[in-house]
Amino acid sequence: MSHAKPLDHCRLFMNEAELVLDASGALWWPAEKTLVVADLHFEKGSAYARSGQFLPPYDTCATIRRLETLLARYHAERVIALGDSFHDSGAGARLDEEECAALSDLTRRYEFTWVEGNHDPDPPAWLGGHIRREMMIGTLMFRHIPGEAGIMGEVAGHLHPAVRVSRGGVSVRRRCFVSDGRRLLLPAFGAYTGGLDVRDEAVTSLFSRGHSIYALGKERAYLVKSIAA
Repeated sequence: MSHAKPLDHCRLFMNEAELVLDASGALWWPAEKTLVVADLHFEKGSAYARSGQFLPPYDTCATIRRLETLLARYHAERVIALGDSFHDSGAGARLDEEECAALSDLTRRYEFTWVEGNHDPDPPAWLGGHIRREMMIGTLMFRHIPGEAGIMGEVAGHLHPAVRVSRGGVSVRRRCFVSDGRRLLLPAFGAYTGGLDVRDEAVTSLFSRGHSIYALGKERAYLVKSIAA
């Protein structure tokens, strides 16, 4: 894919809601002062270490810091984490004291909702905020796994979409948003999360009407491709 078009404050209109696609991979809903992130995968690094794949053990801290920065920048009041916030059922117990304190502080300062994911159907009992299987706010439905028969206004995570972009003879792989104006897939926000190619059937099968792909750049999201039905 090529000829990426930069968009200043990349915006998407879906089911009467005006949304901002942030370069971090987060979704900002100005009218509701709500920040949405997907697939944080806290403690993925320590999970890999247990299997002998050693990565720097700073992914949880880095992800929390990025989240804190965004919340301050947008002056958010509500946070929705779209599932798989923890990499596995034991991840909460592997957080250090500083990380636990930081998460507890976030859930005190903001209206925080943890949507259940397939990696973390039972988030840690000590975790503040609200735990929901899915939730509806206004015209938008927030859930972890996109439904096979997606409802209008569905916002989901789970698939970690990524796209390869070529420009000036250079090809890079970037996380991305995917939307057809009816539903929206968020990229993974976690520091060590990988990505599923947007050409994979798991992604394309969700968009029978065609869709647009917005890659994450350093400072903004970029519309890189619109695919007709």
